[in-house]
Amino acid sequence: MNGLSEIEKDRIIEMAWEDRTPFEAILFQFNITEKEVIMLMKREMTLKNWKKWRARVQGRKTKHSSLRNDNGFRFKSSRQKQISGNRISKR
Repeated sequence: MNGLSEIEKDRIIEMAWEDRTPFEAILFQFNITEKEVIMLMKREMTLKNWKKWRARVQGRKTKHSSLRNDNGFRFKSSRQKQISGNRISKR
């Protein structure tokens, strides 16, 4: 875990804050366990923000793949294909 660059740490923290990104995705991409992510978050964040994050993540189904009730389907808007560069394309 000490061999991570600042960019990698930033990305891990960003992924940890995202509600829909499970810890398993972080493990797959960065080879860092949930416990190591928690330690990284505690070390890199202020105590107040770490407590907010920890309270938010604990027991959350979307952060643990084994608890998710996904059937592989995610809603996709019919307009999503037409979006490029955060601007709705002209039709």
